[in-house]
Amino acid sequence: MSVLANLVMGSDGSTTLEGSSKSLSSSEDRSRFHELRAQASVILIGGNTARTEPYGATPVPLVVISKSGDIPESVRNNPLAHIWNQDPVSAVARAQSEFVGKVLVEGGINLLKELLLANQIDELYLTISEKTGGENIYDLSAMTREFTVESSEKSGGQTFLKLIKN
Repeated sequence: MSVLANLVMGSDGSTTLEGSSKSLSSSEDRSRFHELRAQASVILIGGNTARTEPYGATPVPLVVISKSGDIPESVRNNPLAHIWNQDPVSAVARAQSEFVGKVLVEGGINLLKELLLANQIDELYLTISEKTGGENIYDLSAMTREFTVESSEKSGGQTFLKLIKN
């Protein structure tokens, strides 16, 4: 059972632009995003992601971890959604136990940072967009310190990276 994470970033390290990741993404990035989802048994996101991204429908079970419980009705109405009041590490362990297979973390940078610090991510998929000027800036080198680049591809002004935990 492995834990995968997927994230799009601007070239300045921004993880959102105009309040969501959608503005950093492209059709090719979204295509790769859906390919990763096809491999997953469950998707894990945090409450902030649930509030800013469209998760009203998912192809596999969706776990939303939130301390506040402030989750939009569109996400609550997703028949595959599970809302847990757990810390990220406990949520990953529970998701692995309940959904057996690959856990795909699509949460924002705060959730991802916690899981990276706890050494919970096995494969990290990063799309680096040419766009800049966004919010929630994070240092890519800090994020990937414990990883080796398995593949790197440039296309349409974006760099697609697959990193494997050392």
